[in-house]
Amino acid sequence: MDDDRLANPDEAPDDRGVDTTLRPDSLDAFVGQDSVRQQLGIFLEAARQREEALDHVLLAGPPGLGKTSLAIILASEMGVEITVTSGPVLERKGDLAAILTALGPGDVLFIDEIHRLNRSVEEVLYPAMEDFQLDVVLGQGPQARTLRLDLPRFTLVGATTRSGLLTTPLRDRFGVVQRLDYYGPDDLGRIILRSSALLDVDVAPEGARAIAMRSRGTPRIANRLLRRVRDVAQVQGLGRVDQDVAERALALLEVDEAGLDDLDRKILTHLAVTFSGRPTGLGTLADAVGESPDTIEDVYEPFLLQQGLLARTPRGRVATPRAYVHLGLDVPRVAAAQDALFGDDAGAAWGTLP
Repeated sequence: MDDDRLANPDEAPDDRGVDTTLRPDSLDAFVGQDSVRQQLGIFLEAARQREEALDHVLLAGPPGLGKTSLAIILASEMGVEITVTSGPVLERKGDLAAILTALGPGDVLFIDEIHRLNRSVEEVLYPAMEDFQLDVVLGQGPQARTLRLDLPRFTLVGATTRSGLLTTPLRDRFGVVQRLDYYGPDDLGRIILRSSALLDVDVAPEGARAIAMRSRGTPRIANRLLRRVRDVAQVQGLGRVDQDVAERALALLEVDEAGLDDLDRKILTHLAVTFSGRPTGLGTLADAVGESPDTIEDVYEPFLLQQGLLARTPRGRVATPRAYVHLGLDVPRVAAAQDALFGDDAGAAWGTLP
């Protein structure tokens, strides 16, 4: 299961190719995020009427919610080219300068994981975003001089899963800031039905909803589960994917009714059992489950926090009573034991048991 984790941030090449074919190509085809779509639609139309480049856009939110798709849609709607890169790839100032000087008027530059930009590289963006100019240093030492080059007016679209790590100067230069939230089952069901048509998979509405309910509110995961359910249905000769077929396939894939996969359950089990409910540091938890701290914090914890299965306290992570119930464990009597086990922080983190 480790190579096919539900929330695995590392996509296989085949999955990336399929995801590309499933991307919506217009705002009208983009499902969900109604407020974001409505606002972006207004900003796009205003820019088109003025015949100007769209203002710089920052898209924030957990992985897999459609930030890259929206960036591609913005370029398509404006009828311009898009250049795609990511923060970790831009290691030197020259890397970014080469990309900026190659942009055409109105083009879109999409930087994924923009919060991971090197600070020296980020400084190149300041005059480029604000004044559409690029400072180039010629020569070295006392003979060095700065040459300022004019850039065409372009649109920078930045995507981040951790907006709190963005520096204030960079964040303030974005004219449009949008946050994408997790999807509801109805929107995910519509996405699955659309994807099933593109993949030529016969999925009933109730089958789509069964998959949607276990997709962690994330379209990328919904499409991944759809492909895996398709594989199971095909190999086992189950035919049309209705609710029963979907649930049988998902059970075989070890995705439970709450949308948790093997690593999710490992995280909660270690917190509840291995560490006896004591607050646990991120590094310790990462070592216990065999995953990197960044992956746990960025990919797994947001969903567990949203579902009320995990809590962060000043002393570390703890499993909530809801997590104990989900794992089939007895819920400790927190009211009586919290002083001995957790100190004063536990009451705020756990809440009051009925």
